[in-house]
Amino acid sequence: MKNILVMATGGTIASLPQEDGLAPGLTGEELVERVPLIDQLCHIDVVQPMNIDSTNMRPRDWMRIADGLASRYDDYDGFVVLHGTDTIAYTAAALSYLLQGGSKPIVLTGSQQPMAAPFTDAKLNLYQSLLVATDDAARDVCVVFGGKVIAGTRAHKQRTMSYNAFVSMNFPTLAYVRGDRVLWSGGRPPREKDLPWRRFR
Repeated sequence: MKNILVMATGGTIASLPQEDGLAPGLTGEELVERVPLIDQLCHIDVVQPMNIDSTNMRPRDWMRIADGLASRYDDYDGFVVLHGTDTIAYTAAALSYLLQGGSKPIVLTGSQQPMAAPFTDAKLNLYQSLLVATDDAARDVCVVFGGKVIAGTRAHKQRTMSYNAFVSMNFPTLAYVRGDRVLWSGGRPPREKDLPWRRFR
């Protein structure tokens, strides 16, 4: 069973109702606990460098996320970053350039509805992100949302309400998640595990 690090940063997925609207309130551990069957996929550790609305995400936060992933890179088989949808594409692009050449997947995901909502997409998005993070063919930075796997530099939020919120801009969708399978477009052989990777500053 693979070891996956979940890094929680806040966003809608972690939000709870407050007096003036939704605000991140659930911890990464609480988010993971609410998703059934994931203990059958992998062993999970959780870290939480921040718990913010993604509209408040700044370049200094990208650096914190990148540093946190880089410092633990050798300890895990893959990574899932929980993030708000408004700026997830920017963070994914930043991480794609900050962390290059690795053979391990760094998967970003979030949700249109909070994890605590009765008809949330959060559970499925988190489950599917872990499926991708444990897939032998997965590598590099990507966004997993609504059953799509999108390259980290190509994700674009096109819809604000629909669960099918993201599209891949000017590049094919890398894969689709169907049931418990990740179907890579055109097939995708596993990358060698000893390729060098670099953390850029």
